[in-house]
Amino acid sequence: MAATGRKHLVKDFNHFITCYLCRGYLIKPTTVTECLHTFCKSCIVQHFEESNDCPKCGIQVHETNPLEMLRLDNTLEEIIFKLVPGLREKEEQQELDFWKKNQPKENGQERLRCLPDGGASGCADDDGEGGDDGDYHRSDPQIAICLDCLHNAGQSGESSVTDLMKRFIRCSSRVTVGTIKKFLSLKLKLPSSYELDVLCNGEIMGRDHTLEFIYMTRWRLHGENVILSY
Repeated sequence: MAATGRKHLVKDFNHFITCYLCRGYLIKPTTVTECLHTFCKSCIVQHFEESNDCPKCGIQVHETNPLEMLRLDNTLEEIIFKLVPGLREKEEQQELDFWKKNQPKENGQERLRCLPDGGASGCADDDGEGGDDGDYHRSDPQIAICLDCLHNAGQSGESSVTDLMKRFIRCSSRVTVGTIKKFLSLKLKLPSSYELDVLCNGEIMGRDHTLEFIYMTRWRLHGENVILSY
């Protein structure tokens, strides 16, 4: 005789798929690598603006920059979207509505095109360098950024990196800092061993931070074009 199991409801899993900070479903679930607790990305980053400790267990995540200890959990995100009907569509619509209201005007900027895998071969601007034909996320909400060189001097006393010929770029709001770094390395012809830092308002941005996230948490009150330094 086959055993009959109880049918599980979504609420049975709420403990695993809700955020400790906002009590809602995890949106862009982000895990603290030091203790493996997971929160909404926006929630945990806002928390780390005031504290370096995990809000759930109290462990010190990092002495100076806890944002470096965050990792997106794309697998958990997909599980939550499958468990909660309509959640993905609701979040995507809210994102589109926001960017429609805050869409910056085009002022002759280049456009950074990125393949879904974010690889270096998928990064290009409108002069056609470094990319292949295909879907470059042109249907995504777009954001304008300015890439500004800080001209830090190396050991030889000379600047180790230079200015881009075109500093203003338009690209998908879902582009990550990691992809921006690859784009800069390609355009500036830097060796693969060279590690760039990307900063906003003097703060080093994590590789997994999207431009949407940086705009929402670091730049929304400063104007249209997000200025990133490297």
